Amino acid sequence: MLVNMRDLLADAQEGNYAVGSFSIANMEMVLGVLKAAKELNAPVILQIAEVRLKQSPLELIGPLMVAAAENADIPVAVHFDHGKTFEKISQALDLGFTSVMFDGSHLPLEENIAQTKKVIAAAREYGADVEAEIGCVGGSEDGSQDIAINCTKPEDAVRFESETGVDALAVAIGNAHGNYKQTPKLRFDILEEIDKSTDVPLVLHGGTGITPDDFVRCSHTGIKKINIATATFDMVENTVCRCYNENSIKGYYDLQAAEVEGAYQNAKKHILIFGTENKA
Repeated sequence: MLVNMRDLLADAQEGNYAVGSFSIANMEMVLGVLKAAKELNAPVILQIAEVRLKQSPLELIGPLMVAAAENADIPVAVHFDHGKTFEKISQALDLGFTSVMFDGSHLPLEENIAQTKKVIAAAREYGADVEAEIGCVGGSEDGSQDIAINCTKPEDAVRFESETGVDALAVAIGNAHGNYKQTPKLRFDILEEIDKSTDVPLVLHGGTGITPDDFVRCSHTGIKKINIATATFDMVENTVCRCYNENSIKGYYDLQAAEVEGAYQNAKKHILIFGTENKA
């Protein structure tokens, strides 16, 4: 069933776990994620970032995501990730996405607050939720840039929550998009201070490569939404390559099944780590 992100994150706050937000690029990835969620009776979030729309146009992939959520047996929120333009954020809302992210992390704090408030006002007309980001998560969503990590200041998080009333807040604690060159050393001291100082559900971007123990610690320290993108794409590609090497792909539908399997295995792995099984 299609649900609001805020409800999933409120349950996660109460249950002391995190909800997986899985980036997808096609129908096969959607099917794989929802297969894992149904099997584990877990709530999930399907998401796509604005930078990925060159490969997966929003007017095509968006209705597919919404329809998949509406027909699912478990709670599914549909999220527009790393929204940069009001045009695409508005389009996602029109298509029925239940949450959108405005990424103003590159802006001065005052401007980030002001622009986020505009997005919140627009989203409220649809009954949708809004995620924002302060500090700067490293890397970039499509891997094209090597953006430096700028950890979130706890006092900025307090101000941001107070002035915007945002539904979820992505923080930078040493995490980065894409594949890490080495195991990240997350700043749990910063995360703990933000968690103690705010009530808003926190979001962890750049989940690929973070250790299971760190994921669990994050989920117990205010992080209620964890984004998984690169790990999904890598697992799908690797599964397809392995099936070709094993000569188990005899035609298109075998290829499709391999893509679904890769997305399924990746989602299942992370759902179990995040503690969302049987939380639907």
